Amino acid sequence: MVDFGMWVMNSRLMETDNILRAAMIKTVRHTFFEHFCAGEDVVEAGRCIKKVNESGLRGMLVFAVEYTGDNDACDQNLKGFLDTVQSAMSLPPSSVSSVVVKITAICPISLLERVSDLLRWQQRYPSFNLPWKQNSFPLFSDSSPLYHTLKKPEPLTLQEEHDLQLGQERLWKLCEKSVQANIPLTVDAEKTAIQPAIDYLTYSAAIKYNKDDNPIVYGTIQAYLKDAKERLLLATKAADKMRVPMGFKVVRGAYMSSESKLASALGYDSPIHNSIQETHACYNDCASFMLEKIANSSDAVILATHNVESGRLAATKALDLGIRKGNPKLEFAQLYGMSDALSFGLSNAGFLVSKYMPYGPVEKVIPYLLRRAEENRGLLSTSSIDKELMRKELKRRLKAAIF
Repeated sequence: MVDFGMWVMNSRLMETDNILRAAMIKTVRHTFFEHFCAGEDVVEAGRCIKKVNESGLRGMLVFAVEYTGDNDACDQNLKGFLDTVQSAMSLPPSSVSSVVVKITAICPISLLERVSDLLRWQQRYPSFNLPWKQNSFPLFSDSSPLYHTLKKPEPLTLQEEHDLQLGQERLWKLCEKSVQANIPLTVDAEKTAIQPAIDYLTYSAAIKYNKDDNPIVYGTIQAYLKDAKERLLLATKAADKMRVPMGFKVVRGAYMSSESKLASALGYDSPIHNSIQETHACYNDCASFMLEKIANSSDAVILATHNVESGRLAATKALDLGIRKGNPKLEFAQLYGMSDALSFGLSNAGFLVSKYMPYGPVEKVIPYLLRRAEENRGLLSTSSIDKELMRKELKRRLKAAIF
């Protein structure tokens, strides 16, 4: 289904207005879209949040836009994100656990590539001056890949510096709105080619807005990367030194195929762990470390996982550390429409659990979801636990209908 969906969305059938295209969009809307998305606009997303909240779960609201090429589109996307926070303020208290933003939606991706190149070059040659660089936490570890930048990059032009300032100001406006609403802002991770710039903007914003033991700005750590644990340790150590409370969302990662292909094309080892077992181990280590931070500081974590064993280990560790159930500094999360057994299991055990809920026009959101599905193909193979639970529920309903 993913292969067919990718073919359809990338075909010329989607480039012209015709009956066939309209029929395809309608079919997608009433099947794939309705199952995995919260709606086409912020009003529909709000109704979906309320429905999820009635079942005991919360929502991470995601205005699903990304990969923007110019400032006008970035400004338009910022309005969408601000509207998202405004809508969250009108929903039942605590029904929205956070609002999610992708930096590529509010800062041109070509500029993020340039900034990342310059940051990597400075990591290699510390005397390399970046006059525009503001205070941040460490962006790299000794094992971080630097092969994306093989030659000295040119300094940012005056126009690029201006555009970078605009991107930073968009993020600040969104942070200020989140502070006003007291709703955390989670910055998603993206490809390693642009992740240094994303981390730089995220950490700079965290230093500015994370105050009084209340982390508003959350970064994201992708545990399938070999340097994930080291970067997490360095960033939290720097945050502690500066007395900045920090929040992190810990995920396994969503760009495996493209990351490995790029590294191979350049003749370098993949930045991703060599086995799924190593990724699981790294994820569990990062989760355990953050849980210990919560128990002893004002930091916070969102443990985004579809892995039942990771959920069990984290829940057990939290209880062992005395982290009370319902502690707002600990949130579990799964994608909307997936892993409901794990979501409700953790919720029934007393933990806060959110669903990652993207919304937006079908034409914008479906390509985004299909990319996520292609990159997380294994997630589409429902776990044996979910299959068994579904069988039991189908049998129960069939018996109820007959008898």
